[in-house]
Amino acid sequence: MPSQFRIPKATLDGAYGAIMTRVARRMWGQVPDNAYVLWHHLPVAKAVFGFEQKVARWKALDPHLKAYAEMAAAGAIGCSWCLDFGYFMAHTKGLDESKVREVPRWRESDAFTDLERDVMAYAEAMTVTPPTVTDETVADLDRQLGHAAMVELTMMVAIENERSRFNSALGLASQGFSDVCELPLAQAGTISR
Repeated sequence: MPSQFRIPKATLDGAYGAIMTRVARRMWGQVPDNAYVLWHHLPVAKAVFGFEQKVARWKALDPHLKAYAEMAAAGAIGCSWCLDFGYFMAHTKGLDESKVREVPRWRESDAFTDLERDVMAYAEAMTVTPPTVTDETVADLDRQLGHAAMVELTMMVAIENERSRFNSALGLASQGFSDVCELPLAQAGTISR
C-alpha cells in the first residue's frame, strides 16, 4: 500500500532541494517519502538529515544487532515504511538477508542467537507504552555488549521509535525500497508482552 500522505507532499525546491534529491537518488534510488513531509519545515528537515548523518557514523554496536533492534522496534510500532527501508539498508550493507527478513517473526524463527533475541526483546520492551525494560535486562545486555554498545543500542531503539512514530503518524507506508532484496520480509509473528 503506498503512502497516504496526511499532509500534502512538499516540492523539494531550491538549490538545497536539488542537492537533496540528487543525493537521495544516488544513495537509495529514490527520494524517501518522509523527505517530502519534512520539507514543509526546512529547519526541521535539515536538523533531522544532519542528525541521521551523525548517527550513521556510530560504530560501537555490531551492525547486525543494530539492524535487528531497529526493525524489531519498527515492527512493534507497525511502521511498514521503516521495515521496508530497514530491510533495504540491511541489504545494501551486506547483512544476511535470510536472517534480516525473519525479524518481524523473530520469536517463531530459529535463525537468531540468544544475544540477537535479547536485543530484539529489549527493543520491543523499550517500544511498548509504558516501557517494560527491567534492571535485569539492561544488566545482562550491558554485560554482553559493553557500556558503549549498550548506550548505542538504547539510543538506536529510541531513534527508531522517533522515525517509526513520525512516519506512521503522517501516513507513510512501504515505498518499495526492499524490492531490490532477494527475499521478501516475513510476515509478522506474535508479540508476547
